Amino acid sequence: MSPKHIVFKKISKDKSVGVYMGKRDFVDHVDSVDPVDGVLLVDPEQLKGKKAYATLSCTFRYGGDDMDVLGIAFRREIYVSTRQIYPPLQDKEQGILTKVQDKLLRKLGVNAYPFFFELPDNLPCSVGLQPAPKDVGKHCAVEFEVKAFCAESQDAKVRKRSSVRLMIRKVQYAPESLGLAPCVETTRDFLMSDKPLHMEASLQKQTYYHGEPINVRVKINNDSNKNVRNIIISVEQIANVVLYSSDSYMKAVAIEDSGDSVDSGAKLDKVYTLLPLLANNRERRGIALDGKLKHEDTNLASSSIIKEGVLKEVLGIMVSYRIVVKLIVGGIMGSSEVGVELPFQLMHPKPDTVKESELEDEMVFEEFKRTYLKGMAEDEDEGNVSPGEH
Repeated sequence: MSPKHIVFKKISKDKSVGVYMGKRDFVDHVDSVDPVDGVLLVDPEQLKGKKAYATLSCTFRYGGDDMDVLGIAFRREIYVSTRQIYPPLQDKEQGILTKVQDKLLRKLGVNAYPFFFELPDNLPCSVGLQPAPKDVGKHCAVEFEVKAFCAESQDAKVRKRSSVRLMIRKVQYAPESLGLAPCVETTRDFLMSDKPLHMEASLQKQTYYHGEPINVRVKINNDSNKNVRNIIISVEQIANVVLYSSDSYMKAVAIEDSGDSVDSGAKLDKVYTLLPLLANNRERRGIALDGKLKHEDTNLASSSIIKEGVLKEVLGIMVSYRIVVKLIVGGIMGSSEVGVELPFQLMHPKPDTVKESELEDEMVFEEFKRTYLKGMAEDEDEGNVSPGEH
């Protein structure tokens, strides 16, 4: 049986404009980004001589619109592009259509018009920082949105009843080429000890998938006169928020406090298993999460892969991961620490692509709804809003 051909749609309250899109996730392949395309359906009677526009925006937001931080709600548009869709500036036949657009135009009729946006390759992916359980309103996040509206002109005031907003995602998947498996070692000399302590830590591969256990091999050769009292292994998530300033959030998202010891003159060769999951971190504020849509659950944020030469300052929220192996070493003067770090990637595998020829000819239309991270409230749909307000 062929997979269903799902099309996501959303219609404005006054029925003047509606947006239809064949997908909600747009992939950043590092060297290129999937174009954002869809179809805008207009009702000329409801438009009453107004024009119809489509806008694609990438916004960095910190706090709700009513949040008062020194009187300022932090919100910055990283990227915005607006195009007039109706009346069309060129004939439909002149543009190059995707197969989904072509099917939609034939199905929706003469009042349907295609739109197409190219995303720059220097934009961040959809990611947000998890709010605390009692927090409400919008929180720190990078969001992508397609908005359609009708107005006298592009800069005129827009009634929310005459506009529609669709959240989409920009995502990255694990690279097909496998990097070198991380391995690191260190040697520590101690005062009044003739011989050192040597430790080596390694992973089986560089990239792990969400929900996949991570095996960390730890080798210790303790020729010193100190005793290793404990071995602690953790997965740390580092979220760098880089826009106006550079803030870094480091959170341990999985910890193995082994209690293992290595006496003076002894050796150890052991594999520890860690499993970083959002399920074990849901109540913790500041954990970076992948952006989510509709009523789907999300997961810990995927590692950010940056195109070479792109300025990090424009990337919003960048996420990376590392394994930290820490030895607690005892001595006469108190304990000390010996530690190493193993950077790795945590990502989703690239999904199997379904060829458009394999999809059912009959389209299944699904309402395009927005969801929020736990504790986020929905926007009101009444009142006036300018095109720049999303």
